[in-house]
Amino acid sequence: MPSSPAPDPRARFFDEARAALQAGRCAKLVLAGPRGPQPDLLRVLARPLVLKGRDCLSLTHHHRTRDVTRNLPVDEGLAALAALLDAGFDNLHLIAGDGSGLQLAISRKGKATLRRSRPNAAGPEGEPTHEEAAAPAVPAPTHDRAKRRLVDPRAPWLVELGVTDAAHKLLPSMARKWKQIDKFVEVFDHALARAPALATRGRPGEPPLRVLDFGAGKGYLTFAVHAHLTQTLGRAAQVTGIDLKADMVELGNLTARRLGLQDEAGRGLAFELGDVSSLAPRPVDVMIALHACDTATDHAMHRGIRAGAQVILCSPCCHKQLRPQLRSPTLLLPLLRHGIHLGQEAEMLTDGLRALLLEAEGYDTQVFEFTSLEHTSKNKMILAVKRSRPAREAEALRGQVRELKAYYGVDEQCLESLLEGDRAVASQRAAARGAFSTASARPGAAS
Repeated sequence: MPSSPAPDPRARFFDEARAALQAGRCAKLVLAGPRGPQPDLLRVLARPLVLKGRDCLSLTHHHRTRDVTRNLPVDEGLAALAALLDAGFDNLHLIAGDGSGLQLAISRKGKATLRRSRPNAAGPEGEPTHEEAAAPAVPAPTHDRAKRRLVDPRAPWLVELGVTDAAHKLLPSMARKWKQIDKFVEVFDHALARAPALATRGRPGEPPLRVLDFGAGKGYLTFAVHAHLTQTLGRAAQVTGIDLKADMVELGNLTARRLGLQDEAGRGLAFELGDVSSLAPRPVDVMIALHACDTATDHAMHRGIRAGAQVILCSPCCHKQLRPQLRSPTLLLPLLRHGIHLGQEAEMLTDGLRALLLEAEGYDTQVFEFTSLEHTSKNKMILAVKRSRPAREAEALRGQVRELKAYYGVDEQCLESLLEGDRAVASQRAAARGAFSTASARPGAAS
């Protein structure tokens, strides 16, 4: 009886590779030995990976000047390696978790040969050894790590505000809002930890931590901040959402009372009618103003500075004040003649000046992407945390503001004008006190 033909080495290699991947014995696959005098693709490294619960291969293509990574399902990844092997590589290695390996070598004439390496002595060529067959499984790395959430998806206020359903499942239409809420609480938590003056505020025996949220709207972030402070961190807090719409204020207060988050005196979580310019001054520890239009952001920052806020969180929008003032420097005319570039330049200049002015007032300031553009176009955050010591270079920072304004031909910036007004009033008061003291010290002055 004629013997059956020997299996094709190439087919045998990929069969064993697939089996090793399924059994979790494969540590990596390496495609090497490119043909040609100066190949661009030098090698490909493939590692097993679990992505969204699915077994995949992560293929890293090492080029001369760059690396490119693609994550593919196992069968597609093996097919990609086979195609590259056919396109001009000399060998493909399978390396198991115990250090043993299988090499598929392709000669110049296209002949395929299997070569097996093993830590221990083993049997016939092309046959897996007992040690290899019994090699321990190698757990595949995974990108499916559980994200640390600071907002409890089971929170009752999420149901009340229509973010989750009664079973605490996220409503598909609220997916973007949920990402914004979770990201904001993450930023808020880091900012709070960096504010030395707030280290004990709201803890047992200490006064409650005071938060103002301007433009609170339906109260998504207002509720989230209150829950994070009181439930996650265990701190006493007075969180107040401010909004111009009476129906939103009423809804917020009704929801807070229904959930037991507001007492009869309005302490805890409350909502008030008003805006940043009309609200009576009050001390505050954290000032929040998200999506305040144009100079409303400047007024909110000014309100936070005057109220002694240790943390200021703003997500500005509608940068209108500086754009009509901009006089494009000659060198930048070819760039800024495009409307979209001019708008971006005005936005960058506005928020850059705001950051410098906050730093001059003694804050450590960051400007960064709040959420991805795919979730909202209003994605910039300005975060200011009060330093324990005042800035020594305050006047130098104000000088930088003046230089930037002069460069772009800007006459007025709202926050700068508000702060200059404060300094002028303080100077007048100091002069008045000095005059009163001098008059009181004269001979014959009334005692």
